[in-house]
Amino acid sequence: MKGKLIIFSAPSGTGKTTIVRHLLAKGFDLEFSISATSRQPRHTETHGKDYYFLTAEEFAKKVENEEFLEWEEVYKGTSYGTLKSEVERIRNNGKHVIFDVDVVGGLNIKKYYGDEALAVFVQPPSVEELRNRLTGRSTETEEKIAMRIAKAEHELSFAPKFDVVIVNDDLERAFVEAEKIIADFLNK
Repeated sequence: MKGKLIIFSAPSGTGKTTIVRHLLAKGFDLEFSISATSRQPRHTETHGKDYYFLTAEEFAKKVENEEFLEWEEVYKGTSYGTLKSEVERIRNNGKHVIFDVDVVGGLNIKKYYGDEALAVFVQPPSVEELRNRLTGRSTETEEKIAMRIAKAEHELSFAPKFDVVIVNDDLERAFVEAEKIIADFLNK
């Protein structure tokens, strides 16, 4: 039996990656779908673990060959996408695929897989709290943070299009809520 798909999307800095990592540690027979990106790795990231880091040319070639389930130029010159081969490799092994993707990508995957997928939107308690979280990371310039905040304000308008919304105002509570939502979906 092919695995189901669980999509986590959110503006940058909302805690979606932390929630996804928590769920992976809880079992559920999940395997992380590693996205591809044309951006440079951050000092804490590893190719093939955090992302498949591709040059802009490699990324464009895969787009041309229709190797992506979804992809988007998230920021000028920086694209992210989900390789079809990555998703099907996991599903064919009987595991459930868990995604940590941007909002547009998440909705595209949900549209493609329909009821086989659960789309979860993680929402920050406020835009101001989101700004504090991004600043606290110390991984980006003020200009990049301002870009992320502007994008986040737009992405928040997509929340109603998702199957379920988790407001991450308390991480432990968000963990518990995510576990229950995933267990219910996988047991359907």
